[in-house]
Amino acid sequence: MLFNKSFLVSSVLLVILSVALAAPRPPTGQTGAIISESKYCLFLPPMYRGGIAENEDKAVAFCSKPMAEAPNAGILPKGFVKSLHLVCTRRYVQITGRIDRSKYGLSRKDAGGQYDIKAPVGAKCAGYPYFVELVEPDIQIYCMRCCRNKSDCPTHKSTKGCKAVISGDYS
Repeated sequence: MLFNKSFLVSSVLLVILSVALAAPRPPTGQTGAIISESKYCLFLPPMYRGGIAENEDKAVAFCSKPMAEAPNAGILPKGFVKSLHLVCTRRYVQITGRIDRSKYGLSRKDAGGQYDIKAPVGAKCAGYPYFVELVEPDIQIYCMRCCRNKSDCPTHKSTKGCKAVISGDYS
């Protein structure tokens, strides 16, 4: 009888441990990226339904697909990015477009916020020393620019929104 109880307890513990190790880990990546129209990463709150501004210091990277350039990033929810317009220059790369806030549980009342090299802590854009990103769930647009020069990534206009910070196509 003692053997059976010990075996049962050991089996249950083994199953619990196996499930815990197999469970997906939350993303912790701090590297955004703009590689191509199909290969990019944006910063979002670490949890579904999180507020953009409330999570400026805790945001993590989510990518269109797994990328070596963005370790430990999550995968963007299918259909979250509805449109993407890529612009590449010698000084910067940028993406602008529309999102479907419902795919990540973002609130229609969330006016959004900005992510850059200061927040979240340790954030960067692969291959560039500067970046600025804004996500505006209320009007369902986003923008991200990765820059070689600080002056091309204005971080002092965050309350003015994407269209004032990064000119581009938001259709």
